Amino acid sequence: MRALILALAASAALILPAKAADVSVAVTAIVEHPALDAVRDGVKDALAAAGYKEGENLKFTYQSAQGNPATAAQIARQFAGDGPDVIVPISTPSAQAVVSATHDIPVVFTAVSDPLGAQLIKNMDKPGGNVTGLSDMSPVAEHVALIKEILPSAKTIGFLYNSGEANSVSLLAVLKVEAEKAGLKIVESAATKSADVQGAARALVGRADAIYVPTDNTIISALEGAVTVAGEAKLPLFTADTDSVARGSLAALGFNYYDVGKQTGDVVVRVLKGENVGDIPVKVAVGTDLVVNKQAAAAMGVALPEAVLKRATKIIE
Repeated sequence: MRALILALAASAALILPAKAADVSVAVTAIVEHPALDAVRDGVKDALAAAGYKEGENLKFTYQSAQGNPATAAQIARQFAGDGPDVIVPISTPSAQAVVSATHDIPVVFTAVSDPLGAQLIKNMDKPGGNVTGLSDMSPVAEHVALIKEILPSAKTIGFLYNSGEANSVSLLAVLKVEAEKAGLKIVESAATKSADVQGAARALVGRADAIYVPTDNTIISALEGAVTVAGEAKLPLFTADTDSVARGSLAALGFNYYDVGKQTGDVVVRVLKGENVGDIPVKVAVGTDLVVNKQAAAAMGVALPEAVLKRATKIIE
């Protein structure tokens, strides 16, 4: 009888559908704010769409460094010791920490403006090693054009950034080139931690005709401080991050970061299914949205052109 039961169990196992193997994906971000949170959620949803579901066959771990590079390095070392199947660092500082912590575990970075400048890889088409990912290099020329369209008399743009964040330094170099083409000058104001953002924004009052915030995690994490200054001084504030428009910036032309996360998750799935991570080209995220905030524009003393409103993919009243 026992032999019969074992034989039947073995036969049943043969006809049951194969279950996807359990996998582990560890995700980390330098700080929590809407854009980076949207990337994380997009990654998780892309994994679920491919059959990797948390609580069933996926262990999904997430940790935020709360804006602290030392904490980012600690998280990276912890993840390297845990040995997940893939690590997904969101943002340049987190990606740099993870890439430094492991040379064996596959790494799929995302929301990194300049992966070459950040020294994460040496070649976009053939990254090699254990690293690939997705760049969110901003369409800076289009940003400059949008500022000129909304503020045709502007002469100077204030660049509010963390001078210690590699992607922001790279974006500043690009901005200077594009601004010169448009006949604009750039004035820099740096904040190396979230608590300094409001003061750095205030330092631009009287020196710039507009403030431009790149995809800088330090500034975006404390954006409300800059928005307060912009409203008080009637100083139009533009962001590269579209999620920041709902938080009070005047307008942004950029990525839908949930979609960036889904594109990243698709790469993670390829790695989980056996592709060599170093053979997967690093790509720039696709898709741009134009989001404008009428209430913020009014607070900052700006009349939005009808042409801009007609092109907007989202208008916040």
